[in-house]
Parts: sequence; structure tokens; C-alpha cells
Amino acid sequence: MTHILLIETATKVCSVGLARNGEIISIKEDHSMQYSHSSLLTSFMEEVVQSAGIDFKDLDAVAVSKGPGSYTGLRIGVSAAKGLCYALDIPLISVNTLQAMAYMAAGETGDDVSFYVPMIDARRMEVYNAVFDPSLNPIRETMAEIIDEGSLDRFLHQGRVVVFGDGAAKCHEILKHPNAAFYGDIHPSVKGMLVPAREKFGHKEFEDIAYFEPFYLKDFVAGKPKVKGLQ
Repeated sequence: MTHILLIETATKVCSVGLARNGEIISIKEDHSMQYSHSSLLTSFMEEVVQSAGIDFKDLDAVAVSKGPGSYTGLRIGVSAAKGLCYALDIPLISVNTLQAMAYMAAGETGDDVSFYVPMIDARRMEVYNAVFDPSLNPIRETMAEIIDEGSLDRFLHQGRVVVFGDGAAKCHEILKHPNAAFYGDIHPSVKGMLVPAREKFGHKEFEDIAYFEPFYLKDFVAGKPKVKGLQ
């Protein structure tokens, strides 16, 4: 019997699940969009493990969403995952956040889809995105992109393109092609991590716990605090 703890903190959603033999049997999620990962994650992990009727020592692996996404959110999730793997001496699995979103969309957007384009808001008109074919294989690498009218032209001319995630709203008013379909209510979740995590576990595609880092895509830049009275 295989137990994998799944952790998703790459965006404003905090999602934790426990998979047994390839099926999620316990899940806890917060969609308040308050970035409360630091206060919720530990309790969510404890709740899903207890709900499954097991102890942490019964885990066989931990799978974590590796990004792209929020710098702080990714650090929290990856740090927790690595800490568990170190303490329990179990393998670490990483799942691309955009690929996991594509697995979520595949079950909610119909069968006539030529391309899946998950988008994560990266502020202003920029999004993190990638393109997947109907079999959910990546056909354009993950990238940070400023959306304009021609961003998805070569895909829109070939068939129905499903655009989803919290970055999709930015594109709705810009991409007017009839083949574009928008789903703003599909967000990262451990539900989308299940299949890729299960496959990686089966193939023993594990990360080096000591050296693994989240996939930030862009360097973190800390803003300077404003001092009252100064320009």
C-alpha cells in the first residue's frame, strides 16, 4: 500500500492531499486567496494524514508543486516537503504547477480541445504559462510572457485553445479569436498533481533533497519599503 502526501502552495491556494494507491483519499484546501500558507500548511498536513487513518511514518513519498508561482508560497511548500522527507527518509517528488493545472482542466473543459494553456498571474500584463497538447504533453516550454493580441496565434489557428487559471482574465479582453475559451475558475490543486506524482513515483523519478529548489522562473526582487515623508 503506497501513501504519497501532496502539497500545493505555488499560488494563493493552499492545498494538501493524501493519495493511497493512486487515489486521493483525504484533501484539505483553502481558497480564500489570503496567502495563509505559513499558518495553514502544517495543520492541513496533520489533518489529511489523520483523516486517512495513518501516521506520518507510514508515508512513502512527498510530492510538492515546484512552480512557477509565488516566491514565498513555493518556499513554504518546498521547505515543508523537504523537511518531511529528511525526517522520514523518504523520496521527494516535484510536479510542475502548470502541468498539474492542465490535468485539472482536462476533466472540466470538454473533449474538443486542441491545446491547454494554463496561466498564473505574474502581475501587470505578465503571466506564467505553458502549452500542452490533448494528451497533456508539453509542446511549449514554461515561460513568463506579457500577453498581447498575437500571443497564441499559432495555436488558435489550429483548433480550440483552452486558457485557464488566475491569469486567464488578463487575456479575455485581448485574445478575441473564436477558438479561444476561457476558464478563470480552474486553480492549482493537489487533485491535478495526482497523476504526474504517481507516474514519477512508479518510475522512481525523485529529487535530490539537499539540492532541490523551486522553479521560480524569475528572480525574486524585494521591494524597498516606503518611508513616510520621503519620495
